[in-house]
Amino acid sequence: MEFVAHSTDQVMPSQRSSHWNRVIAETYFPLQLAYRDAASFTGTLERREMGSVSLSRLATQPMQYERRPTHISHTREEEYLITVPRRSPVEFKQLGREVRCDPGGFILERGDEPYRFAYADPNELSVLKISKKSLAEKVRDPDRFCAHTIDSRMELPSLFTSMMEQMHSLPLTAGRAAEVLGRQMVEVLALVLDEAAGEDSQVRTAVRSGHLRRAEQVIRKHLSNPALSPEFVADACGISKRYRHEMFGDTNQTVSQFIRDERLIAARDLIGSSPTLSMAEIAYRFGFCDQAQFSRLFKAKFDRPPTEWRKHGSVAA
Repeated sequence: MEFVAHSTDQVMPSQRSSHWNRVIAETYFPLQLAYRDAASFTGTLERREMGSVSLSRLATQPMQYERRPTHISHTREEEYLITVPRRSPVEFKQLGREVRCDPGGFILERGDEPYRFAYADPNELSVLKISKKSLAEKVRDPDRFCAHTIDSRMELPSLFTSMMEQMHSLPLTAGRAAEVLGRQMVEVLALVLDEAAGEDSQVRTAVRSGHLRRAEQVIRKHLSNPALSPEFVADACGISKRYRHEMFGDTNQTVSQFIRDERLIAARDLIGSSPTLSMAEIAYRFGFCDQAQFSRLFKAKFDRPPTEWRKHGSVAA
């Protein structure tokens, strides 16, 4: 597990603002920083790479961070930041919405859209950085949750923010365990957002979206079931085949494609967490009777065959 730490303690006061600008850009992406008093500014930041996600903790004096259109023009990959304030409230504005997030709750920030993020008192933040591709594997249309506050007083959000806090103490020798725990944080985050979609009137969609979420849950629950098929999903949800087809038409995928992709994602995660299982066992467990076909589909989705994924994990070979 890669670990990086930064501090302004050994930096001359006149150089602290430029130094911190570089630290923030390297950890997240380029931002315009505004300091209440640049000459007396102090800050610390720790970053842990945990497979497909990056977890960081920073503590600073009052700050404002602004993501401007000029920062985004050369962006290649869409990324999200999930931020948990620990000491004082933060104010966030993006996509025409302005929200306040109190300590313990969290907000989702979209990195390829302009935003402004600020806190008026000294603060400590926990920040999870994840690619849109990785989050979209677990959550349909993550953008709808941007610039909304998730209240941590509920059980699932509280579990998620507690996990983030506990991961800061993870031993540097964690190795493969860090990748597994990173995936688990994303799984819990997906559960939190799925619950929020059903409860928050601001993000609640039409009845069809509710049926779609249920269909997706049925599929994910039965990935190892050989009987899993479009017909199985329709019967389990109590909907007609025509309605099932219309629902998934909104996602630009057929039901069969969604089932295949979810099985590939589950197989990838099992490859990473169970090194003693053979590729044949994993392929058969998720309905791929032809190992060559499994390897071909896996490479098409993740850019590497399953053997390379097991060897290198989420780090590019």
